[in-house]
Amino acid sequence: MFEERIKAALIAHAEGHIKKHVMNVRFYFETPAAIGDHPDIMEAIEKELKIIAEYHDQIEVINKYFS
Repeated sequence: MFEERIKAALIAHAEGHIKKHVMNVRFYFETPAAIGDHPDIMEAIEKELKIIAEYHDQIEVINKYFS
């Protein structure tokens, strides 16, 4: 039971970060001109996508190897 709660917490943590970074990408898509501190919007989006992929991979590993 304790193991399941830890896995659920890890997945929820990763999903929360994914949601946060998805919102960042959506913001870049919707208002790219409003982002003055990111002159290279493509690079900023790529960074966000890498973070999303990292957390997605964590969820996949948990589900594949610890289910």
